[in-house]
Amino acid sequence: MKWLVRNHNFLFLFLGRLVTNIGDSIYYVAAMWLVYDLGGNAFYSGLAGFLTMLPMALQFLTGPFVDRWPIKKVLISTQLLQCFLIFLIPLTYYFDVLTVQLVLIIMPIVSFIEQFAYPAQTKALPIVLKKDDLVKGNSLFSFAYQGVDLVFNAISGILIVSFGAITLFLADSITFAVAILLFAVLKFPKQAIKKSNQKKTAKDVIKSYTRELKEGFSIVFHSLLATFLLGSVLCNFAIGAAQAVLPAYADYQGGAQWYGFYLAALSIGSLIGALISSLFGKLPLGKLTILAFAIGGILWIVSPFSSSTLFGVILFGLAWIPVGATNVLFAAVIQTIVPNNFLGRINSITRSMSVVAMPIGSLAGGYLASVFSPQFIFSITGSGILFVSVVWLLHPTLRKLPRVANMDAATFRLRFKEKEPNVVNEV
Repeated sequence: MKWLVRNHNFLFLFLGRLVTNIGDSIYYVAAMWLVYDLGGNAFYSGLAGFLTMLPMALQFLTGPFVDRWPIKKVLISTQLLQCFLIFLIPLTYYFDVLTVQLVLIIMPIVSFIEQFAYPAQTKALPIVLKKDDLVKGNSLFSFAYQGVDLVFNAISGILIVSFGAITLFLADSITFAVAILLFAVLKFPKQAIKKSNQKKTAKDVIKSYTRELKEGFSIVFHSLLATFLLGSVLCNFAIGAAQAVLPAYADYQGGAQWYGFYLAALSIGSLIGALISSLFGKLPLGKLTILAFAIGGILWIVSPFSSSTLFGVILFGLAWIPVGATNVLFAAVIQTIVPNNFLGRINSITRSMSVVAMPIGSLAGGYLASVFSPQFIFSITGSGILFVSVVWLLHPTLRKLPRVANMDAATFRLRFKEKEPNVVNEV
């Protein structure tokens, strides 16, 4: 890991990502439970999930901005805004004016800000790392994401019981302040600046933004990436439903501590998958995806019917190992085949298209869990993972995709119109 220590840019980017994920993990767990507790019904957690995930589906709108704005300024400003918004919750609680409606308003705003932060972090990786180090870099980023989730999800139920959700929000605001300091020391290499003798009017800016947004959609939907995303739609619908029903299902199993255990199992499985992704990277991506998602789907479906609640948690965690591994490989594929000046748009569009069904699934899951057994609803959500395996199995090109190292833009029939960059990615 000497290359990590020597590469100061990657080190501080990684540490910033780590601290950011700590804040997001605390925030999401505390917010979902707080809304369920204040509302007293699974419908409210479903509504909270819907409002939180909806901005993820709109991430394609942020892509052109991420491609044009200085990365460092995006990273710092997003953490500053999140710090302020999260602090409002303990502040309003102190003055006894906190309501479930206020939490439901703050949640989607914080989530929308995240849609600028994470693409900017992803866009920064190919700048600070060599091409051969991208899989390792993405694996460490996944470790930062899943490892933090593992720790804080595992103890989230205990923290909520011991200190209360409000205290967690206060600690959360501090983590975002620390992330600001870490991102502040980043230094990115200069890019060429496209100079113009005329100042752009608002109309010119809108036209430029619209053109770049259309260009991003055209690249994605005139390539194999469109089919690549097809299986993700129903899969993420099911995941959204599962996340919405999980507080009620955990309450059915015994309380907030089981909510933390299930979230921890998800993180452990994803983390293990991310850490062994380099081994999976030696296999053909098509066959790997078919087998991995089939196994994961089956384990998820049977997990709620285990005779032991703990064993059910373990099965659920095992289901996320292949998901965690393939997510790292998918990220490395995009970063390898897409030029950096298109990466913000392509990343945001593919992410938006893949998660577009999550908020709808969350709303549906929360409602269905308030009508039917949370155990039954939680089980059938596992079929979404199976759907990915079926789509890849039936599609001849996806089924035959080679190893990640053997892919290029031609593999996905991607066509780019190269143009001179017009932003500076340093301060």
